[in-house]
Amino acid sequence: MDYKAELNDEQYVAMLATDGPVLVSAGAGSGKTRLLTYRIAYLISDCGVPAHKILAITFTNKAANEMKERIERIVPNGNMVTVCTFHSFCARMLRTYASFLKNYKENFSIFTDADTNKIFKELFKQMNITDEELKSNFKHNISTIKNENLSIDEFMKVYSYNPTMREFEKFYLNYQNELIKNNAMDFDDLLVNFYNLISTNAEVLASIQNKYSYFSVDEFQDTNKLQYDIIKLLSSKTRNILIVGDEDQSIYGWRGANIDNIFQFTRDFKDAKVFKLEQNYRSTKKILERANLIIKNNKNRLDKKLYTTNDDGAEVFYYPAMNEADEADFVVHSIIQKHNQGVPYNEMAILMRLNALSRAFEEKLLTYNIPHIMYNGFKFFERAEIKSVLSYLTAVVNPTDDVSFLRIINFPKRGIGETSVDKLVDIASASKRSIKDVVMNSENEILPRPLKDKLKPLKDLLKDLDDNINNMGVYEFFTYMINQANILNSFDKDNEQEYERLLNINSLVNSVREFEENNEGATIIDYLQNVTLSSAMDEDDGKGVVLATVHGAKGLEFNTVFVVGCEEKIFPISREDSEDLEEERRLMYVAVTRAKKELILTSSSSRFMYGKREYSVKSRFLYELDLAKERKFEPNLQYNSYNRNSFGGVSQYSNQYSGTRYSNNYVNKGDNMNTIGSNNNQSYNYTFKKDTVEKKTVDYSKLKLGALVTHPKFGEGKIVEITPGSTNHTVKIKFDTVGEKMLSLDYAPIEFKD
Repeated sequence: MDYKAELNDEQYVAMLATDGPVLVSAGAGSGKTRLLTYRIAYLISDCGVPAHKILAITFTNKAANEMKERIERIVPNGNMVTVCTFHSFCARMLRTYASFLKNYKENFSIFTDADTNKIFKELFKQMNITDEELKSNFKHNISTIKNENLSIDEFMKVYSYNPTMREFEKFYLNYQNELIKNNAMDFDDLLVNFYNLISTNAEVLASIQNKYSYFSVDEFQDTNKLQYDIIKLLSSKTRNILIVGDEDQSIYGWRGANIDNIFQFTRDFKDAKVFKLEQNYRSTKKILERANLIIKNNKNRLDKKLYTTNDDGAEVFYYPAMNEADEADFVVHSIIQKHNQGVPYNEMAILMRLNALSRAFEEKLLTYNIPHIMYNGFKFFERAEIKSVLSYLTAVVNPTDDVSFLRIINFPKRGIGETSVDKLVDIASASKRSIKDVVMNSENEILPRPLKDKLKPLKDLLKDLDDNINNMGVYEFFTYMINQANILNSFDKDNEQEYERLLNINSLVNSVREFEENNEGATIIDYLQNVTLSSAMDEDDGKGVVLATVHGAKGLEFNTVFVVGCEEKIFPISREDSEDLEEERRLMYVAVTRAKKELILTSSSSRFMYGKREYSVKSRFLYELDLAKERKFEPNLQYNSYNRNSFGGVSQYSNQYSGTRYSNNYVNKGDNMNTIGSNNNQSYNYTFKKDTVEKKTVDYSKLKLGALVTHPKFGEGKIVEITPGSTNHTVKIKFDTVGEKMLSLDYAPIEFKD
């Protein structure tokens, strides 16, 4: 085989280093999988290594299957190579050597998260642990102990003085005993038990070491300490180990990945050969220039610089939006234009640090009938916390909706367990009443006194909401409801996942505000109908624009990438620790290197946060990317006072633009770009290349107030407002199904009815 024809010089030299420890630092898009595949082929075909003596570890089953297919295509007996994930390899070995295990039989079960959660739930009940934060900490501690390859005794040496942690020790031991009683292991146990087996049983270790003589590990930056200890021990006999990873793409520290494993490898294997794959095959020169600019600010990395023989490509572009509506408008209009220029929808992605930002983009994509998918996550209105908050509204306007009521009965947590809920359901069913009715009359029901006491705050809250719903506007009532239910205080802002849920609710509040502003005289029922119908219409065939968090997009690539929400406290998320900040910077590096041809970053000058419009600070990463200082942005903006009741203790604020049109002018290096916008509706024409942008043909002769139109998603509607523009008109349309929507006439998928 002519390997030089298949590999570049960097890959070829690394492939030849077959004996002893080898570290390959592989930059984004540098062909590391290609190197791994051809190195295995070289070992088999040219070095005479039997295929069954090679073990290749990947991090996902998908990656393992792809590598298997590649190997089998280029090597006749490539199917004899063991290619699998850490967990599947450990499970296979544990079954093979089950006779050496103390507490397990060969037919042990592997418990999923759902299985282990059942055990947790029962143990919490048995030990009378009701505090939700404590429950979360206990679960986290169990995972930490296992991933860090610690014994419970080692862990407790640090916390022996703490009564709560002594309680955790009992919980941990009870949990492990429950697993053993069921002849079951959780996912972490597969690694723990395998390491314990090979580190304490020389016979088993020797058997596996005789079986495999060459080892390779992909995505090494994502390994935790336990995984590193396993591969280090397995390869200790032959020392023929290749690790491939990119410390610049280590973004999973929050789930145990240890970036220091790459550097520990060079300390443990001092004679390791180190190679760098710096030639990128994915992106243009302009994109890689920016990638190199930002990642060089990290200290904890091997020095490497990506380069490419690809074209220079388009300039990386930054758009400083006025607010989140402007940001979504800019991105979606850009997507429409690029699609008109021939870019498929599925070759475009909107990447965000926090999925709480997705709502504005989802709604705008839906409005313009653009197919889209939420990759590796739930669409906005499907998220649990959003459904729970909306269920409060439903509980008020539709008291017989038991499904919605069951969502709020313990949200926020009130210590009402499943047994208590079952009693309420049984009473409601037997008396043919709603569960809400049972709760509202709980004092007269045959219920334990402790349960009646727990239900009283909920009963008082619901009575208060019932009394006030007709006295307030939609937004005013919604914010009042959130305050009275103490929903915001139920989330821990210091926990990243909790913080994201809080931001999701904040985005929901903003959606209510926008809906009321656009639908004068609307009711809570109107808003709920709008949400339900819009969600039902929001379907995709898997071929649309991708919305994803940066974590979810790792490993993917797109022709055009929009990185949105580039502001302090969002991207980067607020970080004090320098190691955390470096991981945030690696996240931006991953986002940037997902783009093949075009990269556009956006920020918002202000966002609606916690009931008020707050000014934002541009992300430090925009300056490190050398983008923010290149743009000139001079808005001519006037504000009208828009008073609302206080939300969460926030005073009245102004957040609505005046009816005066304004123009945003900005200069992009190398291109002549301009923007013309309108205030109230935040709808713009974006001219990237005037000679190539195609607009929808509009019959302006039919444009008039009261004109009837149809929309493929929203159905029939009537034009109730027209805002003329120099190159585009925007219209407000009142639809029969979802209320009023503001649309750009040149791009909206609407047709005039005769």
